Amino acid sequence: MIDHRPPLSSLHDFAPWDPVLRLLLAGHPEIRPDGSARVAGRIGRRGWSLWLPGGMSGRRPAAVEHVQRALARGGVEEVAFSAEIMPTGRTTLRLVWPCPAVEAAVGYPDLGVLVLVDGSVPEPWRRLPDPVPGAAPAPSADLELLERTLREELPDAVGATEEDIAAAEARLGVTLPDELKVFYRVTRVQGEDRSDLHELDRASEAVGYEVCALDELYAADPVVRHSRWRFGATKGLCTAPDAAVQGLAGSPGWIVFGSNGGDEIAVDLTPGPGGYLGQVVLIDHEQSLGAELVADSFTDLVLGRNGERPRDRHEGLPVVAEVGGAGLPTVRAAAHPALEVLTVGAGHGAPFGLAPVTGLPRLRTLTAAPGTLADPLEIPGLTGLEFLALGPQEWRTLLDAGAVPRTLSAAAVREEGQDRRSVVAVANELLALWDRPLIDETVLEGVLLPEA
Repeated sequence: MIDHRPPLSSLHDFAPWDPVLRLLLAGHPEIRPDGSARVAGRIGRRGWSLWLPGGMSGRRPAAVEHVQRALARGGVEEVAFSAEIMPTGRTTLRLVWPCPAVEAAVGYPDLGVLVLVDGSVPEPWRRLPDPVPGAAPAPSADLELLERTLREELPDAVGATEEDIAAAEARLGVTLPDELKVFYRVTRVQGEDRSDLHELDRASEAVGYEVCALDELYAADPVVRHSRWRFGATKGLCTAPDAAVQGLAGSPGWIVFGSNGGDEIAVDLTPGPGGYLGQVVLIDHEQSLGAELVADSFTDLVLGRNGERPRDRHEGLPVVAEVGGAGLPTVRAAAHPALEVLTVGAGHGAPFGLAPVTGLPRLRTLTAAPGTLADPLEIPGLTGLEFLALGPQEWRTLLDAGAVPRTLSAAAVREEGQDRRSVVAVANELLALWDRPLIDETVLEGVLLPEA
């Protein structure tokens, strides 16, 4: 196997890790029946995830700074680690180095997500908008009033030509709504030399957002948003029958024409069943999915008529369900044809059988805590899975039976007190099935002697 370990000689010795392990032992170690302790964490060049006394707030410990400096010298982003500490002080430390096939668990000490298909993203980020036959502009859209208002606000502005507008439409592959065409006929915002900052400021003031030039319009790409598998695989999307905005991560019909300095503002050419063609939506940069209705029309936006509309009524059963723990009592209670994501946790009489969700057409994600499934070999009956997270023993059952679903694009080996050695071994077997780069691990032995 190719050695991917970085040239970090200092971190390949036990001594630099001694103070880090002592910090963790003073925090929240996992104590096992034989008196041994298990600790785990992740240290990166720009952050760290450790369960320390008093939590993770406060000043960065010197022991962490030392590891971060070594990572920076070696050009390595981060290292995950776990340690088994016997009552005698004898310690086995396992270091897991970055792997191009592993999506790092930022902010978490576990191994991360195995990306089995290079470049893949969760289904909500691949979802296209539903067709909107019959969608029409809002009754409040008033082209004459909009143009008159804009010309009063921007009396000296230079507008775009019809050729400019046609070129923008050809580049975007859409027909721009008439209201947006009116705006750019009044002001192209900036000339090709980008020198007219006064016109930009005046146009932005008239609209209420920082607007962009006609040749800078773009469609909101869903993949640009937070599409990491760790979080995205368990997200669900739905569009209520009366929704103004479709539940999407992005749309070729969300044409961004400006921002508020962080969030994007767009006209919507793919509205929901209760929306209007050309309505204005806000795409929140802190959210990974969806958009918020701002105004029924561009006219309303410019005139400040952004009145409140009734919130969408989300009817029907949820597309995301949790069984066990604080969730539903049975898998059967979660089963329905629209179910997309199922999480199984401990409690309510676990382990659980998966027969009630076998064959569901939209079920794409299953995550199950170790020991919560009655029979892991029921998993192949979930024929549409793209993400699967299980404990190492459940994965071992599937691997030994040759029953790992080949529909998967990503997977995770849930640790939750499991031996990191078995977690890495199972992860590498899964990566090998997809001919992906393997995880490299360094094992160090040492003794944590009592401090003098």
